[in-house]
Amino acid sequence: MQLAHVSIDQLSVSAINMRHSKRAPDISDILPSVRARGVLVPLLIRPNGTPDSFEIVAGRRRYFAAKTVADERGEAEPLPCAIMEEGDDADALEASLIENIARLDPDEVSQWETFTRLIKEGRGIADIAATFGLTEPQVKRILALGDLLTKIREAYRREDIDTETVRHLTMASKAQQKDWLALFCDPEQRAPRGWQLKQWLFGGQSISTKVALFPIEDYPGLIVSDLFGEDSFFADADLFWHKQNEAIAARRDAYIEAGWSEVVALEPGQYFHSWDYEKTPKKKGGKVIITVSQRGEVECHEGYLSRKEARRARSNDEASEEADAPAKPSRPELSGPMQNYVDLHRHAAVRTALLDHPGVALRLMVAHAIVGSSLWTVRVEPQRAANETVAASVAACTAQATFAEKQRAVLTLLGSIDEEGPVAGGNSDDFALASVFARLLALPDDDVLRVLALVMAETLSAGSAIVEALGNHLGLDMRGHWQADDAFFELLRDRQVATEILADVGGRLVADGNSSEKVKTQKKIIRDFLCGENGRQKVDGWLPRWMAFPVSGYTNRGGLRTADQWAKVQTLFVSK
Repeated sequence: MQLAHVSIDQLSVSAINMRHSKRAPDISDILPSVRARGVLVPLLIRPNGTPDSFEIVAGRRRYFAAKTVADERGEAEPLPCAIMEEGDDADALEASLIENIARLDPDEVSQWETFTRLIKEGRGIADIAATFGLTEPQVKRILALGDLLTKIREAYRREDIDTETVRHLTMASKAQQKDWLALFCDPEQRAPRGWQLKQWLFGGQSISTKVALFPIEDYPGLIVSDLFGEDSFFADADLFWHKQNEAIAARRDAYIEAGWSEVVALEPGQYFHSWDYEKTPKKKGGKVIITVSQRGEVECHEGYLSRKEARRARSNDEASEEADAPAKPSRPELSGPMQNYVDLHRHAAVRTALLDHPGVALRLMVAHAIVGSSLWTVRVEPQRAANETVAASVAACTAQATFAEKQRAVLTLLGSIDEEGPVAGGNSDDFALASVFARLLALPDDDVLRVLALVMAETLSAGSAIVEALGNHLGLDMRGHWQADDAFFELLRDRQVATEILADVGGRLVADGNSSEKVKTQKKIIRDFLCGENGRQKVDGWLPRWMAFPVSGYTNRGGLRTADQWAKVQTLFVSK
């Protein structure tokens, strides 16, 4: 064969090409590489009747990728080609088939070897990601294999070790890897794998940094990162619990200062069973129950009393209440099977009748969402803040105040004038469920829909894809609900991001002129533009890209979970 560079204009796809189709091929995986480095592997072509035209036998996707780049740049570079001698179609078809079926994607270990060499040559992670069409976390995940012993890497290449096990081994020290490898190579021993390996590495306790109530920077011990899953864990469980218990004590003190009569912290691992408690407001002696899981997760249940305490609160004379209770009959009127027979026949009739009364069904569903039942479990979004700064900012925002006002209005509709806090999150009590249902039956449809909207809002999961879907569907303009506050500027610490925000409010010239300044200086200039101070022209109604619907970021680095959530569902709500 003859090797030569041939102009794109002289090429066309041969009908013999095994990937020939009228539709353009998917080139998303190779396009980043072609943009960065051009076409490196020669196309296989043959003459097409005239000296200046050729048809592509193999390399159709490379050809389309090169055409795309040429359209983007307005100019096309000649493509490297291997020119076959003129022959029959069988030879060309055989050549196309051989090239396509002989191609095998490299395994992760081979990719690691290549990426490592590129790093040594001065390439950055962002450069490698752009070249190979990967995300930066994917590149980091592959580079994490460099933390493994050679024998472990080779076993992974042979698929003797699964991906989950390798992910956990990247968190192990060299000594731990050697111990594990000894177990793996011993035919009479069984090396731990998967989640068992995670327990083996952490001594039975692997505590994620996500559950910490305290700022991560205050933890003086070692934090182990898992580059595969992008998780991190506290290496010293005892030290974590010391810091976590301090934070729980501070949270308990804050509740007492806020006027709660009592705060009860359950022992780690002890469950909070809502059916053992009744929802009781602060004004009526409700307590705060703090639960702590064995993994360190903390949850605060506000406004509860045990059923016994609730009964005592309703009646100061528990003895008289017991005396008034009807005496238990010596023998029930119905046997267990007969009671079951009656229950099921009545249930069948009632639920069939319900189908003809959608208005009643709506009210019953709302009552279940508010109170719960043995078949319904509805939890209120707790709006957990990462630290005091975030908590204070959210508590002071306009949207939160408006929500609380509408929440009180719904409580009034339900006849709970003295109540405060969420409407949903009941204790699954049958009487309470019937009480709410009876109240809803007396309300007009418009008021029932107001209650329904409030309950749905209370149980909307923060940080979820459905929040992004809903905000975009409603065309929500965050300018009416948010403005830059001290917490925003305190949390803004990335200089590249601060530079791009400065370009948003002050223009590219101002941003480029201050790109080398400290973040503190950049933030001061941004504040000046937003306030119209120090000679800066005031910018009204500015909104960072993170707050807008639809959301977008300021860099290509990734790590913007809000954008990732929107990407999951965007095609369902936005037509191309």
